[in-house]
Amino acid sequence: MRYLINMNNQLIRGIFLLFLVSLLGACSTRAPKIVSTPIENIDSIPLKVVELSDAQYKSWVEADLRKDTIPGMSVEKAYNEIIKNRKPSPVIVAVLDSGVDIEHEDLEGSIWTNADEIPGNGKDDDNNGFIDDVHGWNFLGDAVAENMEYTRIIRRLKPKFEGKSESSISTADRAQFKMYQEAKAEYDKEYNETIENRNYTKQILNQVEAAHQAVSDELGTQDYTAEQLEEYSPLTDGMKSYKRMLMFVQENVDENIPKAMELIQDDIEMLNERLETHFNLELNGREKTGDDPYDITDTDYGNNQVYGPEPDKENVKHGTHVAGIIAANRGNNIGANGVASNAVIMAIRAVPDGDEYDKDIALGIRYAVDNGAKVINTSFGKYFSPNPEWVYDAIKYAEENDVLIVNAAGNEGLNLDTKMVYPNDQTPENTTEISGNFLTVGALNYEYGSGLIAEFSNYGKTNVDVFAPGTKIWSTTPNDEYEFLQGTSMAAPAVSGVAAIIRGYYPQLSAAQIKQIIMDSGLSTNATVILGGDRNRTSKFREISTSGKMVNLYNALILADQIAKNN
Repeated sequence: MRYLINMNNQLIRGIFLLFLVSLLGACSTRAPKIVSTPIENIDSIPLKVVELSDAQYKSWVEADLRKDTIPGMSVEKAYNEIIKNRKPSPVIVAVLDSGVDIEHEDLEGSIWTNADEIPGNGKDDDNNGFIDDVHGWNFLGDAVAENMEYTRIIRRLKPKFEGKSESSISTADRAQFKMYQEAKAEYDKEYNETIENRNYTKQILNQVEAAHQAVSDELGTQDYTAEQLEEYSPLTDGMKSYKRMLMFVQENVDENIPKAMELIQDDIEMLNERLETHFNLELNGREKTGDDPYDITDTDYGNNQVYGPEPDKENVKHGTHVAGIIAANRGNNIGANGVASNAVIMAIRAVPDGDEYDKDIALGIRYAVDNGAKVINTSFGKYFSPNPEWVYDAIKYAEENDVLIVNAAGNEGLNLDTKMVYPNDQTPENTTEISGNFLTVGALNYEYGSGLIAEFSNYGKTNVDVFAPGTKIWSTTPNDEYEFLQGTSMAAPAVSGVAAIIRGYYPQLSAAQIKQIIMDSGLSTNATVILGGDRNRTSKFREISTSGKMVNLYNALILADQIAKNN
């Protein structure tokens, strides 16, 4: 499942919950010569109390905490003071995701091209097992809609285990029976919560529509302005309540009422789509792909259409946004700025609208490694995995070939030291990492202080390595458009960009060294932060990741330079 949060819909539902409660009373390829001093002692920095401007929101990933009091990665400072006009060597970054709009205006020149493949001739010119894989590979073929993994587990194992007790299960089937029981429990919980959320959101829409119609009738227009609404003086308690509701919407959603109602309707449609796909036990989303997803040796499937099968490319929004965070053209005065001016994006489509298959992820990692990627971004994850060993083996294969994997921690506000997520570099039975090339990233908010951690971000002293910007991130979306999205999906590519720059200047450093540099060079704080958006759940920032730090490009380059000189 792609780790992305819908900001508008999440905001609307949160706002209305609060409102209803209130109503109820509740140029050179040489490495740069670095003589700079690392940024430190950030606890002396005052908290920013002024709302960010639109320009600051669009670039806060690049901000410097000391200069701007915004917890960005000091990207602009690094370019201005360290990188300057020196360009690092190109580094291929594989985006293992929903697909990428490789024709986007702001990704021009940043898309990997397989020089050994002749486009469109229907042949496997480079003998890598993939025909016409000019810019990457689409392991999903024409498939888009998919189940959650627990839905697929139920469908596969229900005939074998339905109605049976644990005592009747053979020892050989006990592990599979346990997985079936856990999947069924998770399915029931998530399905019922989705029904409840949809019904609740419908109630919200009905109330807003009623309020809007009543106020429109009194004002004589459906298109009243915020000023007209503020000046409106209702005579009855009912109309006063309607005005309060609509004022609340306009102040907090920052949209007019008709637009806000559209956003609420979008949320309802999204929840309905989940019911039709994610929880649909009759859906066989894999049928269009044509392979057996539970046979790792069945590899003759997919196509080279890395932008997916949909003409509007809507299904590749997530992957396109991720790609832009890493590699959108810097300095072309359009759209967005990617972190890494030297990153070349290899597009690997392996994440559907639903949970990914272990087989696609394992083969996608191997494809990236075999075709020259030095960094792989994996902005997805799930909590059930029928064949995790395939992915573990692929992670180890990447390590053997000196490839760094940068992974999103997930968006459920959970402690990953107590809840296993896949992919990961640790098995459920062992707290020891299986490799040294796997870096897991949690998401920061743009608020320096107690709200530093994105309210959705997972965390964990053992299973999350670092934190990076992931709230309200501006980047590329399909068809030459741009959008704010958020999630740990957005934090991971920011770090992939940092890794690409380091690898471009210091190719002699190993993936494991770069992982450690990114962790060791970050900034930390003594602040107590809120976890999972719950003010009753707090921790010292230093205690919620292995490094206890937030990623900083400026410091990372300084440390990389020191280590490279001592190698």
